[in-house]
Amino acid sequence: MFSVRTYNKIAESGLEILRTAGIEVGPDVEDPDGILVRSASLHEMEFGSKLKGIARAGAGYNNVPVERCSESSVVVFNTPGANANSVKELVIAGLLLSSRGIIQGVTWARSLAGKGGELPALVEKGKSSFAGPEIAGKALGVVGLGAVGVMVCNAAEALGMCVIGYDPFLSLESAWGLSRSVLRAESLEPLYAKSDYISLHAPLNDDTRDMLNADAFSRMKQGVRVLNLARGGLVDDKALLAAIENGTVESYVTDFPTDELVANEKVIPVPHLGASTPEAEENCAVMAAQQLRDYLFAGNIVNSVNFPNCQMAPSQNERLVIANRNIPKMVGQITAILADENCNILDLLNRHKGEIAYNIIDVDRRVSPAALDRMRSINGILMVREVRASQSTD
Repeated sequence: MFSVRTYNKIAESGLEILRTAGIEVGPDVEDPDGILVRSASLHEMEFGSKLKGIARAGAGYNNVPVERCSESSVVVFNTPGANANSVKELVIAGLLLSSRGIIQGVTWARSLAGKGGELPALVEKGKSSFAGPEIAGKALGVVGLGAVGVMVCNAAEALGMCVIGYDPFLSLESAWGLSRSVLRAESLEPLYAKSDYISLHAPLNDDTRDMLNADAFSRMKQGVRVLNLARGGLVDDKALLAAIENGTVESYVTDFPTDELVANEKVIPVPHLGASTPEAEENCAVMAAQQLRDYLFAGNIVNSVNFPNCQMAPSQNERLVIANRNIPKMVGQITAILADENCNILDLLNRHKGEIAYNIIDVDRRVSPAALDRMRSINGILMVREVRASQSTD
């Protein structure tokens, strides 16, 4: 029987998927086959020899040591799109909050408590201090057109904004989902120059870290409003505060407060609420649990950040899943050993991602332990695992 250890509170609907499949699951599981995690950091954790997969209930995976997992043939999953609507709704709220002085106005109105009959007149006199522009008719630049970015584009366009999108790696799926009215920028230059609002939806990596720096801010319109509900590291906070000081940035909405940011009145520091809805937490938990379950039982990989997507329908036949370095002649060496075993290959799927290749092979009989050891001894083989017919799940 497989076992999965949980970190953080995972929605019960996700846990039930694992339990229904006969998987032992809980926070106290020792030496698990899988890990299900939200935001807890795994970087200092020692992984047991049985660990096969880690499912992150969320899109970001900075809390998972992906490189170390790859070296140990541990598949890392995330759940892109599962919390997209939750983040999109917060972005729309952020657009309005950055424009209308709503938070400041509410805080001021509360300070009038106890004024009695004077309060209506005081409100009328003071409300002009919190006036701000409508978002309709304004230009919104969206950097990153993944699941969240596409939703933000479409929602903003429906609210009457002119939307400019930028993503050098736009996927076919995102392109199909994007409104035809969204303008596509070929580079960040025109997006910075034309946008009244800019919303970031890019992943955090070496290429995107501090992408909004002093140079980027110098290319933006005066009075631009910036929203970052993606990753804190995308913005150089010192450069941002300087841009606020010189009037380039009128307002900054971030889901990643820091001590410096919360002290600035033109920063709206949201306490990391992007995915904090019951719907998002449930969607992420269910998606993560399903992916981990299907990998443990059927060897299928979907939404992995370090292994290629590779799926084959569950089978009542014997199945091998094999990971290897993406170098020539690997499949030939594997199939030669199966031929020596008189195993007939019923189906075979081979996919690669970067330096890692992954194979799902259905055969007509169980492969001997000696043959499995021969495969593991091939130079370049990273992992060989049997998936028994009795373990398969729908």
